[in-house]
Amino acid sequence: MTMPRFTPGDDPGSNFPAMMRRLGLDPFNSIHADSSLAVPHATTCVAVRYADGVVMAGDRRATSGNLISHRTMEKVAQADRHSAVAIAGTAGPAMEMVKLFQLQLEHYEKVEGQALSLDGKANQLSAMVRGNLPAAMQGMVVVPIFAGYDLLSGVGRLFTYDVTGGRYEETEYVATGSGSLHAGTVIKLGFREGLSRDEVVNLVLRALWEAADADSATGGPDVRRGIYPVVATIAAEGYVRLDDDELKTRYETIIAEATRS
Repeated sequence: MTMPRFTPGDDPGSNFPAMMRRLGLDPFNSIHADSSLAVPHATTCVAVRYADGVVMAGDRRATSGNLISHRTMEKVAQADRHSAVAIAGTAGPAMEMVKLFQLQLEHYEKVEGQALSLDGKANQLSAMVRGNLPAAMQGMVVVPIFAGYDLLSGVGRLFTYDVTGGRYEETEYVATGSGSLHAGTVIKLGFREGLSRDEVVNLVLRALWEAADADSATGGPDVRRGIYPVVATIAAEGYVRLDDDELKTRYETIIAEATRS
């Protein structure tokens, strides 16, 4: 077999999958995600610890290139009674992963008679992200956030992942998606230990507001259509989603403050 040759200016570098595709070879069996394939992508999600648990939130916009493909996508999903997962990345595989994750946790609880530990849930999701690696190397990236209330330690905990399935626990907050830089900066500046539920809810709403203002792929509150981010708390009493009426009231305050400034 003759080895391929590249000129200095055409060197593909260390990206082996990219080199294989340039040669017309595909080492993976999954769908090739090139620029001609309009695949919806989901952004932006955040999760923040507070005194009694965790607040998780995500905007509702999904984009396909420069087009808005969905305005009401739900990126935050309840995994079980005391945990939730938020998705960012390619929407289709991400939604499928969430549904399978929910089913696996439910199956375990029915078979064993008790829920899987929070660390066990985080590890299970890690294995699922790792299983998506071949697709991720072709552009079908899924990078979730996992959060929950640990019944053993009595605290809220946050986990983030990389595309290889690496699992990392965060102590304060985590943000993912195209607007994560802007959202994370707002949370970093406003976070402090011992924040109450209401304070953290206002903080994540402001973070998503600023992300939407700077990132076109992140959707802000759509007052005309009545579309607001998905926001949920996870504490000892379990997963609770905030209703849109409460979010509308809170955003009216944020908009008024932004207008004055």
